[in-house]
Amino acid sequence: MKHSNMMEERKEYRIIVPVLSLLTLLCMFLPFVNWEAGGISYTGFSLLKECFGKDAYLTNTLGNGTVTKSLSLYGLYRVVLLLPVIASVVSAILPLAAHKKSSYRIASILSAVSLLSFLVVLFSIAKKMNALALCGENFMVKNLCFGYWFALILSLAGIVAAMKATKTSPAYIILITMSIIWILPILWVILTSFRGESGSYTPYFWPKSFTVDNYVKLFTETDQFFFLRWFGNTFIVAVCSCIISTFYVLSTAYVFSRLRFKVRKAFMNVLLILGMFPGFMSMIAVYYILKGLGLSQTLAALVLVYSGGAALTYYIAKGFFDTIPKALDEAAIIDGATRWGVFTKITMPLSKPIIIYTILTSFTAPWMDFIFAKVIMGDNYANYTVALGLWTMLQKEFITTWYTRFAAGAVVVSIPIALLFIVMQKYYVEGLSGSVKG
Repeated sequence: MKHSNMMEERKEYRIIVPVLSLLTLLCMFLPFVNWEAGGISYTGFSLLKECFGKDAYLTNTLGNGTVTKSLSLYGLYRVVLLLPVIASVVSAILPLAAHKKSSYRIASILSAVSLLSFLVVLFSIAKKMNALALCGENFMVKNLCFGYWFALILSLAGIVAAMKATKTSPAYIILITMSIIWILPILWVILTSFRGESGSYTPYFWPKSFTVDNYVKLFTETDQFFFLRWFGNTFIVAVCSCIISTFYVLSTAYVFSRLRFKVRKAFMNVLLILGMFPGFMSMIAVYYILKGLGLSQTLAALVLVYSGGAALTYYIAKGFFDTIPKALDEAAIIDGATRWGVFTKITMPLSKPIIIYTILTSFTAPWMDFIFAKVIMGDNYANYTVALGLWTMLQKEFITTWYTRFAAGAVVVSIPIALLFIVMQKYYVEGLSGSVKG
């Protein structure tokens, strides 16, 4: 009986989803934007037509009857205004053609695309109209017509209906939205790195021309910036700091997990309290200590700074070691193993996830750090890390020429970290979950 009711409910939504998609498409024929300065009301399709027109401008009628072209519609508008039309057609046909769960899921995604497209294009037009002083007060009330609001509501209803048809949780909408928000800046940086036009600002999202010269010049032009050397410095510092920090963290965690001595809890409390304070609070004192030792503006100084306080992050590794049965240690000691032998031959082989987790965190910290590198290196360009080098490219005397190369450098720097996390993701998660008890 319950299955029958569920099938009837899905049958209703099978009809509702295509109907809502068709109504959303029909809303494109209704007035969307009322442009007060031009005295013209644009429908969704008339906006789309203007975008693909020869000039791609919205006209403006002045007080003396002169017609001017004030608001340009290029690039982003062509894509975003076309998306609701394609999404509405596909989400109307797909559920009727294939009565499958996947088709309704695709329909819900397409409805979300329509909703986001309407929001992006209208608010971006509003921004342009405000910039040109063509938009009156209360844009949401005066300039947005009923066709826009109908399309917006129907797109939202289409998402809900499609998700009801598949019994999908509304949390997917939040996750999809967050994913889009997270991915867009990354996409923008990648597009900027391949942009053929120089300069730090462009009024469009999609580049007009693409080139790989930004990457080529980033590595070959060394008159002002030696990116390849900075990349090598960062790699050396990150690897050395990673090795030392991993040893410190695992050793400290193992000692606190397995050994029992009088001041054990006191030491743990002290390290926990010290770990609550951000590291940069000590950077002035650290700088003068390094200067007194003659180590300032050197890569060795960075390695010492990044690895010196690594033991403060022992608690995650300790929690992992606590999940490994102590009976294994006791059995090994009975067989004649030393504490070092138990650590290296018993505990470490069982601790692969936490070792990889520690390596990842120990590698990424120096790879991305800017504050300590800036304080310690000063004006020693030869020993700059990538973070300092990229920051220098954004100075006012370099930003016009080097901005697109800065974006290329940002992409290059992110590749090693991205590959590490993609390959080691499984162990990264397992390192936080603990070992399996035997």
